Amino acid sequence: MVVVRLHQLLLLLLLILYPSKHTFSLPDNQALILFKKSLVHNGVLDSWDPKPISNPCTDKWQGVMCINGVVSSLFLQNMSLSGTIDVEALRQIAGLTSIALQNNFFTGAIPEFNKLGALNALYLSSNNFSEEIPDDFFAPMTPLQKLWLDNNKFTGKIPDSLMNLQNLTELHLHGNGFSGLIPETIQPTSIVSLDFSNNNLEGEIPKGLSKFGPKPFADNDKLCGKPLRKQCNKPTPPPTEPPASEPPATEPPLPPYNEPPMPYSPGGAGQDYKLVIAGVIIGFLIIFIVVAVFYARRKERAHFSMLEKDHDRNNRVVEVHVPESTSSSSQKYTETSSRKSNLSRKSSKRGGGMGDLSMINDDKDPFGLADLMKAAAEVLGNGGLGSSYKAAMANGLTVVVKRIREMNQLGRDTFDAEMRRLGRIKHPNILAPLAYHFRRDEKLVVSEYMPKGSLLFLLHGEKGISHAELNWPTRLNIIKGVANGLSFIHSEFASYELPHGNLKSSNVLLSQDYVPLLGDFAFHPLTNPNHVAQTMFAYISPEYIQHQQLSPKSDVYCLGILILEVITGKFPSQYLSNAKGGIDVVELVSSLIGDQDRVAELIDPEISANAENSIGMMVQLLKIGLACTESEPAKRLDLEEALKMIEEIHD
Repeated sequence: MVVVRLHQLLLLLLLILYPSKHTFSLPDNQALILFKKSLVHNGVLDSWDPKPISNPCTDKWQGVMCINGVVSSLFLQNMSLSGTIDVEALRQIAGLTSIALQNNFFTGAIPEFNKLGALNALYLSSNNFSEEIPDDFFAPMTPLQKLWLDNNKFTGKIPDSLMNLQNLTELHLHGNGFSGLIPETIQPTSIVSLDFSNNNLEGEIPKGLSKFGPKPFADNDKLCGKPLRKQCNKPTPPPTEPPASEPPATEPPLPPYNEPPMPYSPGGAGQDYKLVIAGVIIGFLIIFIVVAVFYARRKERAHFSMLEKDHDRNNRVVEVHVPESTSSSSQKYTETSSRKSNLSRKSSKRGGGMGDLSMINDDKDPFGLADLMKAAAEVLGNGGLGSSYKAAMANGLTVVVKRIREMNQLGRDTFDAEMRRLGRIKHPNILAPLAYHFRRDEKLVVSEYMPKGSLLFLLHGEKGISHAELNWPTRLNIIKGVANGLSFIHSEFASYELPHGNLKSSNVLLSQDYVPLLGDFAFHPLTNPNHVAQTMFAYISPEYIQHQQLSPKSDVYCLGILILEVITGKFPSQYLSNAKGGIDVVELVSSLIGDQDRVAELIDPEISANAENSIGMMVQLLKIGLACTESEPAKRLDLEEALKMIEEIHD
């Protein structure tokens, strides 16, 4: 009897130790090694050490993010990865909540990520995934908040199970081959970011989605209804033949398309007279408004016309490349002030003329320098890199144009390569530039205009209007978005001395839904060495002021200043070149953070008044901000450490 029990015990032990593929739970490091074996990675994952003692959290495995010593996220974008994606291996990682695989070379049907029931974020953008997604695929993924499947080759209908996810906030399916109707079951109340553009969808857009505007539904020729201008055609009843004894009735003329017939009014001539009087009054008002708007726009354009005047000053010769749509691909035009207007007219008439404005981002329809010159424009202000203008173009796109004079470090070809690299970036928290204009003594960099403006304005602008919009949950999400965007930039530009270089609240732009987008990043190699210290905010870091040294941790210092600014609501004196004005937020928080009786004074009353239960989390963020602003870089948090600590804070 004892022998049998020993035999059973040995058999059980063998079953436990036998390396059957996924019949037991693996430690995180072994599960990741198993996952790595399913990938073609060309050495980018060599830091994933197969030794049992290697720890992915403490040994800084590439792309692995941990919380409290447990793997929580995989950021494996832009690594040229391919292979089969071993989802069974990923199932062994109990704490895994986020997977980012953008800009790789994966193919075939979507992997069985629905077996990872704890995921709240899945980014698969810009791969070669294809085929139809099963209708019930997303049913088990109830915690899912962010899903980016854009720019793949998926086909078939949008799964109903996807549209039933109650926690979904971001849904991007653009640039695929999805067809059929948009499911009516979508939960529009939870979604803040949506894009169905550039598919083969058809039918009427669900009414709950009209609030997102026309852009998320563009390039679907068979879609109709609000918010598109295309009305849905109602089925026409079959014609009925009149009785043989009567002549066919003459049908009244149909009203113009998209214009319902005028209702009958029994008011008679007196009513008509009143309508005429009202029409005359309205006509005069319209004329007055048109004249007022004309003069206002004329005044605004006076600012932006400086671009055109500078473009021609001193009769300077400018080399202009005209694309194939307007001329032969290799032809070059040399224009002086006497010939510029002719070139603008040619570009306008032919529709494809891009002048000497180089498009580097395919998110928007192409536009040219002539379009900017014709746009209604206004001055936004002057920053470290140069002056900025807001330009509303005739095609409906509103952009920000930055005139940068201190970017003469690189020649045209190298500058073009660097700008195109920036334009290709796809990340939910990064504002990639759309176009640029190259001149030896000045550059124009064009980006999409964000409706809420900069974080700087909302924090320190008109109190009671914009400032009050930034409640505690919004500020927490902004800090998380900024940290995520900065982490991506540090991964994408890891070889740069300063991957971002200019992180501050004026360079954090906010979408309509307060999603933060980082701008003015990775400009450090482009900027003249003689002026870079005056234009880049990272040069305010203690290591540069004291020792003229810089590193990626200088960006972490800037992140710390921004965190302290967002939580305290104070304008940092660090933003001012002479430090006269504002508040030294580092000194302020350092002096009071240890005083329990006064720590509440550090928090902006705008957020503390309505979120008393969250004071502890706000204090946590202040401590993270202080740890990011340590004067000695060796004592300062690493960016990944800071991101991990920020992500751990939940409202």
